Amino acid sequence: MSEPVKVHSVAEGPADGPVVVLSGSLGSDHRMWEPQVKPLVARGFRVIRYDTRGHGASPVPAGPYTLADLGGDLLALLDEHGAERAHVVGLSLGGMTGMWLGVNAPDRMASLVLCCTSAKLGPPSMWADRAKAVREQGTAAVAEAGVARWLTTGYAAAYPEQAEYLREMIAGVPAEGYAASCQAIERMDLVDDLPKIAARTLVIAGGRDPATPVEHAEVIAGGIPDARLEVVEDAAHLGSFEQPERFSALILEHLEAAR
Repeated sequence: MSEPVKVHSVAEGPADGPVVVLSGSLGSDHRMWEPQVKPLVARGFRVIRYDTRGHGASPVPAGPYTLADLGGDLLALLDEHGAERAHVVGLSLGGMTGMWLGVNAPDRMASLVLCCTSAKLGPPSMWADRAKAVREQGTAAVAEAGVARWLTTGYAAAYPEQAEYLREMIAGVPAEGYAASCQAIERMDLVDDLPKIAARTLVIAGGRDPATPVEHAEVIAGGIPDARLEVVEDAAHLGSFEQPERFSALILEHLEAAR
């Protein structure tokens, strides 16, 4: 685990509200969570969004990164905001980071929501190849394929400006940051650690997610004691963006029950 980096973050909502940290997908920045901010703030939560190291406005240390590095950054972020404990909501890479935290820093976690993620996402060669391609050609080279995983074809056709917004988001990620994060996923295997997670956990899957299909969510929900699984049918990988009302409602219901 390397030294934590001070990641770029945005905090909204009442200063004394229960803290909810939103941790994003590979290739995204904190803007991917925009649809969730108002519903959470309206219910009195302090919402902290951040750019994962190597993404957005956060520093870009040289890779490879490990999941422990990303988890250490999140712990440092909690310290920076004076949050002893937080509800952690993570999607994809953010969910992997959340699971790491649940295993390694259980005392810092009020509850956990895992969206469209996996405890082991092989094959490793795919991630090594993608890291190599991005280092050689930049993130613009993978942006189109990224959006094709993030959104269903129907949504992308109906809302082309939203699809373009997300394509530009991916293309704007520094190549080294994206590639080094691929290497964290390449080596990740949390399956045997899942039973150690004691936090109250909700797992949300997208019914049409090609990147982390429902079976991945079933493994997580089966491994974490008393975890609850919900499947949002008409959602691909960036389900919180494509089906914001459903995801926000499920997240809020979980947070309210946990508090």
